[in-house]
Amino acid sequence: MTESTIPGLIIRAQSGFLTVETEQGAVVCQLRGRLKRGPRTGDLTAIGDRVQITVLADGSGMIEQIEERKQAIIRLDPRPQGEYRQILLANADQAVFVFACKRPDPRLKMLDRFLVIAEKQGIPSVIVANKVDLVGSKKAKEIFGLYADIGYPIIYTSATDKKGVDKLQSTLIGKISALAGPSGAGKSSLLNAIQPGLGLEVDEVSEALNKGVHTTVVRQMFPLAGGGYVADTPGWKSLALWDTEPEEIDGYFPELRERVADCQFNDCSHIHEPGCSVLAAVERGEVHPERYASYLRLRAGQK
Repeated sequence: MTESTIPGLIIRAQSGFLTVETEQGAVVCQLRGRLKRGPRTGDLTAIGDRVQITVLADGSGMIEQIEERKQAIIRLDPRPQGEYRQILLANADQAVFVFACKRPDPRLKMLDRFLVIAEKQGIPSVIVANKVDLVGSKKAKEIFGLYADIGYPIIYTSATDKKGVDKLQSTLIGKISALAGPSGAGKSSLLNAIQPGLGLEVDEVSEALNKGVHTTVVRQMFPLAGGGYVADTPGWKSLALWDTEPEEIDGYFPELRERVADCQFNDCSHIHEPGCSVLAAVERGEVHPERYASYLRLRAGQK
């Protein structure tokens, strides 16, 4: 690294061109050739990566160094030449999962899967229970309250009534947030309520991502007026726990993780063994039966 390099953050990636946000403004960069040498098993760079760049005379830039990632949301992309690790977002501060209380009905097994993936990646999760206006606050808390009992932050929102919008905005400010959730949950409406036009911008990129499974598409983080970025990451639904052994799964359920040490056998599957503290907790009602059912599904390798 030379004295003329400046630090930056990759906020957009398309066709080998990387837009890097720096103190001097946005610079469109390419990777220095030496960084591309050697075999590649995954993306060299991704949005969210912190880098060091040099700015050329024409105003474009070269990425000289990629800083070490604290974590990354990774999707395994099978290719003829072998498995390839596709990075949806690097260095996310949090994953924000938006699910509707109704229209569509919330698929809590999908939410459980998302939460497990976030736990494995070491990314804190925030649950947004949207469209509270359709069911009322009491019913919304009946549906999602079990996650508050586990310790996950929940924000109850309605883009229609502007309920919870300020709280969601303050949760996003100053952080890099990965957004995910089923279609129709109202993510775009919430983003528009936070920052006019933001949801429309995110939608446009999301549509391209969903259509562009086998093509080169743009990936982008969107800046928030008060600081921070949001990145739509529609790939969560197809993310597989590809490098996870069945016996690891209990470690990604907080309410199971804290009980594992009390099991009679250190290789307990929490399915049938005597002296299992997890089964005992399920029987006592201390572990929600639906969460336990999600654990069994994921342990069996089901989506």
